[in-house]
Amino acid sequence: MKIPKSPFYPQNFPEMPEIKGVKMAVEKAGIRNSGKNDILVMEFTQDTSVAGVFTTSYAASSNIEHCRKILPFGKARVLIVNSGNANVANGSAGYKAVEEIVNLCTGLFQCKREEVYFSSTGVIGRPLPVDKMKAAVKRAAKELSANSWKGAAISIMTTDTYHKMVTRETDIGGTKITINGICKGSGMIAPNMATMLSYVITDANISTEVLQKILDEYVPISFNSITVEGDTSTSDTLLVFATGYAGNEKVDSFDDPKFSSFKLTLKEMLIEMAHLIVKDGEGASKFITIIAKGTSSVPSAKQLALSVANSPLVKTAIAGGDANWGRIVMALGKAGIKFDKNKIAIKIGNVQVVENGELSVKYNEHLIMEYMKGSNIEIEIDLSQGQSKATVWTCDLTHGFITINSKYLT
Repeated sequence: MKIPKSPFYPQNFPEMPEIKGVKMAVEKAGIRNSGKNDILVMEFTQDTSVAGVFTTSYAASSNIEHCRKILPFGKARVLIVNSGNANVANGSAGYKAVEEIVNLCTGLFQCKREEVYFSSTGVIGRPLPVDKMKAAVKRAAKELSANSWKGAAISIMTTDTYHKMVTRETDIGGTKITINGICKGSGMIAPNMATMLSYVITDANISTEVLQKILDEYVPISFNSITVEGDTSTSDTLLVFATGYAGNEKVDSFDDPKFSSFKLTLKEMLIEMAHLIVKDGEGASKFITIIAKGTSSVPSAKQLALSVANSPLVKTAIAGGDANWGRIVMALGKAGIKFDKNKIAIKIGNVQVVENGELSVKYNEHLIMEYMKGSNIEIEIDLSQGQSKATVWTCDLTHGFITINSKYLT
């Protein structure tokens, strides 16, 4: 099945600079029928720090269980990623596949098993072709280069219509720092940790503890604030690797003033990567920002915003350019957060739609209908019962989503 390109397909892709301390290669293991590269191998220099967050799904892959178990070790030498097969619901064969690939890597790269990270994404319930994968990993290990970012980003795609790459430069105490990120995701997007598969690599010298603190701080406002259709993946992974090659004085404190520029830059990157995933949502034609404010707490605001973002009725109305604000009120009411319905205010774009719980006297149907034709839609909801707010991002729900997901296996 050929999937049409997203209307948000980037006009230009970034030139990804080299990051010292990491090499990579891609290979074909034949996991997918497309004949595309489906194996990514990254090798990191010794003492590379690593931090991560993973899906909270109780049906998580065998790979996730392995990565969770080794994360406290705090160092990484190898990352293996395969696309086309999620290695989920495979029983003992799933665990055996992880062990075989990890054991292979410990020999190939002369490292500990606690330093080998392994991600899988794709179809659930099919055994991994381990022998083919091992052969592909061996080939890739002989082809490692310092700057194969585009190939790496393409190799981890599944139903994505474009590869997703982000790069930034910043500094720590005057020392130049480079950060590169790649990610994949298009469907099964309602992260409850990070999202899909996302990898960020930097040459900064940062302790594992500080890296983990960064993710704990910024994942809630980036990857955990997006949704496509409300389904949390079994394979969600976000890993950050810091090779230390930039030469800055090691960062051991999250609150170090020299670290402020890096933190802001990485936060912006994570949000941009999250947006790239939503804009490539399966069948998406519109990118939707939902702001909920005037609540007693940030979690309450986020729960309300996500209730709107995940509503099929809201999303289909937006797909059709229909400003059916009653569906927004409905979605707020089912969110499980108590509020005064007579204080609700809703703006769509710059048009005041609802005030004091009813249609605003400022409502302009012509303006709102014109606005709904656009590809970027913003909805602002004010509950008028506090000072907290939250922003989430989603996409509309079109016939394209149904077409893709009704024929995913066939």
